[in-house]
Amino acid sequence: MNSDRLFRASQIALIVTAMSFALRTTSTASWVVQFHETNERIGWANGAALWGFTAAMVLGGPLVDAIGLGRMVAVAILGHIVGILLTIFAWDYNSLFAGSLIFGIANGSVEAACNPLIATLYPKDKTTKLNHFHAWFPGGIVIGTLVNLAFVKGGFGWKVQFATMLVPTAIYAFMFLGQKFPRTERVEQGVSTGSMFKACLNPLFLVMVACMLFTAATEFGPQSWIPAIMDNAGVSGTLVLTLITGLMWGGRQIAGVFVHRVSAPGMLLLSAILAAVGLYLMSHASGPMLFVSAAIFALGVCFFWPTMLGTVSERFPNTGALGLAIMGGAGMLSASFVVPYVGRFYDTGIAAQLKTGETTEAFIAAAPGTEAATRWANIQVSAGLEALGKCAILPAALAVVFLILFIAWRKKPATAAAH
Repeated sequence: MNSDRLFRASQIALIVTAMSFALRTTSTASWVVQFHETNERIGWANGAALWGFTAAMVLGGPLVDAIGLGRMVAVAILGHIVGILLTIFAWDYNSLFAGSLIFGIANGSVEAACNPLIATLYPKDKTTKLNHFHAWFPGGIVIGTLVNLAFVKGGFGWKVQFATMLVPTAIYAFMFLGQKFPRTERVEQGVSTGSMFKACLNPLFLVMVACMLFTAATEFGPQSWIPAIMDNAGVSGTLVLTLITGLMWGGRQIAGVFVHRVSAPGMLLLSAILAAVGLYLMSHASGPMLFVSAAIFALGVCFFWPTMLGTVSERFPNTGALGLAIMGGAGMLSASFVVPYVGRFYDTGIAAQLKTGETTEAFIAAAPGTEAATRWANIQVSAGLEALGKCAILPAALAVVFLILFIAWRKKPATAAAH
């Protein structure tokens, strides 16, 4: 068994997942126009990818021990290929929705297989290695946004950009090909299926699941709309997203330093505080301060997802692959709802600033450089930043919970909690 090759292949599979998020985010404005839909409806179509992710995680979690990690990886490969092609050749809203859903199933299959795979390969360093693995989610988003910048400059549309994801899909499929996969840690240690389900009913584990709903919503809700909102503010939304994801990539690469010095619960507490501050500042910022507030937000959400998974795997090891799947599934389920709801906040904010008799269609049709076009951009900026500011309540609430857990777990290390 080649542990390093399995780990590298997992990272590339996650890059495909992340590129899809980036390219979907940068394609939303084009989809609104091409398919003649509202921001909210396109938000629901994007959210379908998150529903598929959730379904694959929840169903794949208990199945992965039975069918094996390798078969779950095969589902991911097939789903990525079909999802990419169906999205590229979407002919209406429903086909676009279906492509998103299938792609989401593939993305969820990657996590359902690779999270327990990495926890099994590195049992003594789970949180650090899961951060290293998940560093390639923001890393993949950076790649996706750079693809967007380069291809837009070259005159290529979103369909060609989506086709580029076939390349890393082929690479990770080849790297997994013929490899021997280990049995999951839970199976290897002889923990029964009944004990696994019982462990998932632990009240503290359920608290962590609830927290995952909020951490994922904090991360994915704002990020899904930042490019469109920032573009209207006269700042490159793609560059802002690249800044956010670049900082997240770098932070996760050095996560081990923080895990050993601050502790995982301490990291989660600090993350929640920074995320809340970043979103609040962003909702009141303009010009260069948009980049500053975005950087603070990035440092906040940086460690959320992998540290939540690592904490659960270390403190509730008997939950096994199912526990990790529940956490990931809860996170994506939450994100699938918050993305369109941020879109709704956005639409509501726009409507509130229109005068009697004015319609969005009239503003959209306004010629660039006209007074109407300028006012439309200002309305979108104001409504968009206000929508982002409303998301700050999520990490603010998390900070309270993580403070309690930090105090409670400070005297009880993860090694002790596992027994």
